[in-house]
Amino acid sequence: MDSAELLDLLGNANRRRILRLLAHKPCYITEISEYLGVSPKAVIDHLQKLEDAGLVTSRTDDKRRKYFSISRNLRLEVRVSPYEFGTKSAYPTNPGFDMSRCRHISIDVGDGGEETLGDLASELERLEQLENELSLAQRWVQGRATDVRDRIDEAVDDGDGRLYAELVSALAAGVSTVPALSREVEAPPELIEEVLDRLAAQDVVEETEDGWQLR
Repeated sequence: MDSAELLDLLGNANRRRILRLLAHKPCYITEISEYLGVSPKAVIDHLQKLEDAGLVTSRTDDKRRKYFSISRNLRLEVRVSPYEFGTKSAYPTNPGFDMSRCRHISIDVGDGGEETLGDLASELERLEQLENELSLAQRWVQGRATDVRDRIDEAVDDGDGRLYAELVSALAAGVSTVPALSREVEAPPELIEEVLDRLAAQDVVEETEDGWQLR
């Protein structure tokens, strides 16, 4: 399920309340129904949609009661600015992921040795603080990126500042060919070529054997 479908799914307040409840403990249908104040039939419908999306899983206990719980971690991001609108869903990386690949982030990942309950509690507190700091950093980056795009917009005299900003951003992300850039910024290839030539004349970009790139 892509991020747009997830956004539609989670647009329902009762489904969000179900996930909030299940984040505290697994529950059976009657518990969820009483918590939401809606009929069991409506709860079953919501749970089915969440289960189909892979967000919720179920198991049956010895009394044949069906318990529901959240099946996996998921991060859903919505980005809105004067220059972009987009959604992105992401799942946790493999525990062995090499953090050194993230060249703008430095994190002490630890050695994962023998740990007591107290050690685990301290580690959880550290990770929750790190999560808060990364959230603040994301907000700062988005605000800074918008400011830079505004300055690019002001520096362009022909009224195409937003196109220049989107094009530079796409190049920074590794998009390098005219057809790919055309699709990324949703502009005709001939206009992309014209803007690239202007940027090349200002020594902002250069053309290589593999395509265009920032200088």
